[in-house]
Amino acid sequence: MVTAYDVPADMLIKRLAEYLRKVPYIIPPPWAEYVKTGSHAERPPAEKDWWYIRCASIMRKLYLHGPLSVNDLRSAYGGRKRRGYFPGHHREAGGAIIRRALQQLEQAGFVTKAKGGGRTLTEKGKSKVEEISNKIFDEIAKVNPILLKYRD
Repeated sequence: MVTAYDVPADMLIKRLAEYLRKVPYIIPPPWAEYVKTGSHAERPPAEKDWWYIRCASIMRKLYLHGPLSVNDLRSAYGGRKRRGYFPGHHREAGGAIIRRALQQLEQAGFVTKAKGGGRTLTEKGKSKVEEISNKIFDEIAKVNPILLKYRD
C-alpha cells in the first residue's frame, strides 16, 4: 500500500488540487484574489488557483500529522516577517483562510472534528489521498521500475 509518505509532496498536492477543483463544495471565496496569506506576506499569492493548492496542502498535512488545530496550521503556514534593518521574526499565517478551507473540506466530507480538539481526515479523505498517491507512484515506477520493490 502506497501512502502520502511514499510520493513527492509537490506531485501529490498538485494532483489533489486538480481533484478538489471538481468538488462542488470547494470554491474560493470572493475575497480570495485580493487577500494576503498572512502578515508576513508582502503580496497576495500570484497563482490564480492558490485556494485549491492550499486545501490540498491542508489535506496532506492532516494525513501526515493530524489531528491539527487551526493554530497549528497557522504556525505551519506562517513565515518570516521582514523588518528592514532589524532581524526578521516569525509571524503566523492568517486564520480566516485556513478556517474557511477546513470548513469547505468538512462540507465535502474529507475532514471532521477530532475528539481531543483540532481536525482530522475522515476515511473518505484518507482513501482519496492514498488513491492519488497510488496513481503517482505507478507513474513514477514506470520511469524507474526499481521502485516497484517498495510497493507493499
